[in-house]
Amino acid sequence: MLVAFSVAPSGSDESGSVAKAVAEAVRIVRESGLPNETNAMFTLVEGEWDEVMDVVKRATEAVQASASRVSLVLKADIRPGYSGQLRAKVERVEEHLSDTP
Repeated sequence: MLVAFSVAPSGSDESGSVAKAVAEAVRIVRESGLPNETNAMFTLVEGEWDEVMDVVKRATEAVQASASRVSLVLKADIRPGYSGQLRAKVERVEEHLSDTP
């Protein structure tokens, strides 16, 4: 499965930033060893249901350690029997784009 999620404290620091708390969540994801990538809005993680959800839970708990309230947005693509989709899905789109004049 692929999961795109965003987790952040509902409040921010003095500068209005949530980057420090989000960095702790991303650290959990990267240390998990699962395929992942982070962009400006979401972190994507690929793996089996239980392992991905465990990572999301631990990342959320890491943010919660510095905030009394946390926001979590999650979107999942559940497709049994497929792996390597973190890159393959993008490659298929790029292939179609390269065919366009």
